[in-house]
Amino acid sequence: MVFLVNFARVVFAPLLEPLKDAFTVGDATVGIIATLVWLGSALPRIPTGYLLTRIPRHYVVLGTGILLTGSAGFTAVSDSVPMLGVGAFLMGVSSGAYFIAANPLVSELYPERVGRAIGIHGTASQLAAVAAPLFVGAMLAPIGWRGVVGFVGVMAAVTTAVFFVIARRTELPDAGSADRDLWAAFRRQWPIILSGVAIIGATGFVWNGLFNFYPTYLQAKGLEPSTARTMLTVVFAAGVPAFWLTGRLADRLPHVPLMLSILGAFAVCLLAMTAVQSLAAIILVTIALGYVIHCLFPALDTYMLDSLPDENRASAYALYSGIMMVVQASGSSVVGALRDAGFAFNDVFRAFSVALFVILTVLLVLHRSNRLPTGAVTS
Repeated sequence: MVFLVNFARVVFAPLLEPLKDAFTVGDATVGIIATLVWLGSALPRIPTGYLLTRIPRHYVVLGTGILLTGSAGFTAVSDSVPMLGVGAFLMGVSSGAYFIAANPLVSELYPERVGRAIGIHGTASQLAAVAAPLFVGAMLAPIGWRGVVGFVGVMAAVTTAVFFVIARRTELPDAGSADRDLWAAFRRQWPIILSGVAIIGATGFVWNGLFNFYPTYLQAKGLEPSTARTMLTVVFAAGVPAFWLTGRLADRLPHVPLMLSILGAFAVCLLAMTAVQSLAAIILVTIALGYVIHCLFPALDTYMLDSLPDENRASAYALYSGIMMVVQASGSSVVGALRDAGFAFNDVFRAFSVALFVILTVLLVLHRSNRLPTGAVTS
């Protein structure tokens, strides 16, 4: 399931150029479409957290599969930009609700190895990000963008049916049975919730704007369209070992220093990308960039899920995830709007990297003065 729901989110990045041609629109419009996917992934997270205080996690996961099936089919037959936007938004909704239900479930299935379990789950998700540009590149000519999105709907239907059968045969944990009050979780755990948002919010905003326009950005640097799409695959492929290894490191290293180190490395890689021009240099920086940014996600999820007690885990995680995703989601539309306003990609991303260095400095000062929480409230 995690492979498919993430595939549905990231498939729009390699489809932006074909959608521009199909609907005769500019960067700002397709940037909004990409933002709608991620806004859809953001908005249901807090409501899903409330839903999880009432019904079991695996029921919610099943519901996300049903929603993805229907929304992908709706998107595939879209004949206008507003209709396309609604479909993209609903596909994003399915992914957002899935991660809020599934990540706490995974951590509760393996309470002694939270980082490792989150890393494996994230690796499966990342494989979808690797597959999406390759699949689009191979299938765009024979079946078009509608066929690509329609294929997602068919696979969602099959996967949902398989999940239903497996869930009925599996004994699931009841660690979250005491998690019945969303707002009590916020009142108790707000320091770690806001710390997580501070670390990932701006970084995710920049990453969202970068990867959705990555092929277009690299074409502006002089790469051929096929090569630029391949680089999108490379940046996602570098994330596969990042999820796998960082999940294990997160079980062994102090959470906050690990996350701040990753944030600093991402800002450096982004600044380096604005400076390189040759294909060899672009490939090297793409690999480093992809590896570093995808280290941040399992590190932060482990920080949250390993620290939060059973009675607050899903609710607090939903609040953290919902807030940070709203911040992230607008990255693509902002980059698209800046591009249509005449700003060069390099100038935009240099400004973003400087902003990340400023945020990192503030977080380091807070950490050194013991004002950045290292864990959740447990008593």
